[in-house]
Amino acid sequence: MKRYDYLKPYSVEEALDLLAGVGDTAMLIAGGTDVLVKRKLGQIDPAALISLKSIPDMSYIKENGMLTIGAMTTHRQLETSPLIHSRYPILHDAVKNIGSVQIRNTATIGGNIVNAAPSADTAPPLLALEAVARIRGPQGTRDVPLTEFFVGPGRTTMQPNEILTELVLTRHTSPCGGAYYKLSRRAAMDLPLLGVAVQLYLEPDRQTIRQARLAYGVAGPTPMRAFAAEALLEGRKPTPEILDEMAQAVCQGTSCRNSLRASAWYREEMITVFTKRMIRLAMERAAT
Repeated sequence: MKRYDYLKPYSVEEALDLLAGVGDTAMLIAGGTDVLVKRKLGQIDPAALISLKSIPDMSYIKENGMLTIGAMTTHRQLETSPLIHSRYPILHDAVKNIGSVQIRNTATIGGNIVNAAPSADTAPPLLALEAVARIRGPQGTRDVPLTEFFVGPGRTTMQPNEILTELVLTRHTSPCGGAYYKLSRRAAMDLPLLGVAVQLYLEPDRQTIRQARLAYGVAGPTPMRAFAAEALLEGRKPTPEILDEMAQAVCQGTSCRNSLRASAWYREEMITVFTKRMIRLAMERAAT
């Protein structure tokens, strides 16, 4: 195996300086559950890896008007957080089913997002929660809504000399509920065949949908929102007729593909089934 430099900065500023000094031959590494596998398979060949593990202020879950999650926060930290479990169940649904406990103890939410795989489990819930990616670079800090962050399979709007530092989510005070479902062949250690995320904000009657956010993984080349279907739900109660109309709009807005793990027609059928189920579950959670 080809040798490479392993660099260990202790601050974001030091990491940025290393990126500027090493140039395009370097790659950032967080938990390493994606980067090291790709390197072993020969899919990437960096001359240097810059580890973010020793930067102390990139792993946190804070709520103070907004929810902020440090990019180096592990999936296990999110899974065991009472705040995430109680107030953001859609995100808890996702992180508790990623790989094994060992992987969740290592893999980070920032790495999962930056990897930009269509199958990233945390991407649909974060899209449904209207998360914003906060990015640091030589020119300072910029915020990018996650709806604009993914530009293709494995590609984001980030530049090679930038670092994702945190994810920012607005906290809503109206009755709300969310749910995420990972469709896979087995219970653990498997990529999703489809990811379905639903976040609903209700009117005071807790029966009428004020705002709907629907997001999907493995339903197109990038994690995506279903804007047209969302609009069909807003201002209405989720009756069977409305859900049928919404499901048709979702299928028309996705671009499922055939793959070794599942066919396009199967994914489209399951989008209909599990979007309806997650809407019902989100409604139940919002009512409690």
